[in-house]
Amino acid sequence: MPSHFTSIKGVLLDLSGTLHIDNAVTPRAVEALKLLRNAGVKVRFVTNSTKTSDERLHAKLSNLGFELSSSEIFTSLSAAKRLVQQRNYRPMLILEDEALEQFTDINQDAPHNAVVIGLAPSKLDYQRMNCAFTALLGGADLVGIHRAKYYASAEGQLSMGPGGFVAALEYAADKKAELVGKPARAFYELALADMGLLESPESVAMVGDDVLADLGGGAQELGLLRALVKTGKYREGDEDKATEPLDGVYSTFADFVDAVVS
Repeated sequence: MPSHFTSIKGVLLDLSGTLHIDNAVTPRAVEALKLLRNAGVKVRFVTNSTKTSDERLHAKLSNLGFELSSSEIFTSLSAAKRLVQQRNYRPMLILEDEALEQFTDINQDAPHNAVVIGLAPSKLDYQRMNCAFTALLGGADLVGIHRAKYYASAEGQLSMGPGGFVAALEYAADKKAELVGKPARAFYELALADMGLLESPESVAMVGDDVLADLGGGAQELGLLRALVKTGKYREGDEDKATEPLDGVYSTFADFVDAVVS
């Protein structure tokens, strides 16, 4: 293990693909999280999950056996809502129904001045995409909750993420999307500030299964230690896609924790 992992003060953890895959927990992940906390390491969970509300996500993780507070979970969905509120957007939301529950207090009346798009398999059809395109041509801003290329199912099969749909709207409307989730620097900074480690990001490790969406962008810019796990969407050779060398590659999150606390 790289020696710099022995002195970490905090860990930012991806969820889907790292701690669990759908309703299956990755090997020894529940026990590993307890070990990490018992070692005095601060933990926050940073996720691009946009298929369900924060409340439902916390309940799911608790049911899977993880001990965590809802205040420790930082979701790109919450970041998107915060942006909508700050800018007084009347958004067209392309989200699953369970994620829309988080926006019931937001005015979504037309004319829309923003299009907010996340992972919404049942909603990403031509009709909605074309409505979004029309809104963008009318001057609406484009907000991508994240732009992951793909995600992994419990069976290990890869499915298309929202990134391609965000790119399609960018191309058609000739408009650049503003991204609010990983790997946006501001998203990581929210979690670092909550841990009291914003001024010492080099003492914090980011652990995830996506070398670009978890470990690139802001994670790299901030100087976080970056650990890739070979679960979830990981495919052989993904570590070679990093624009700068990673600080560690582990078979599972539990193996990372074993290295940290040993």
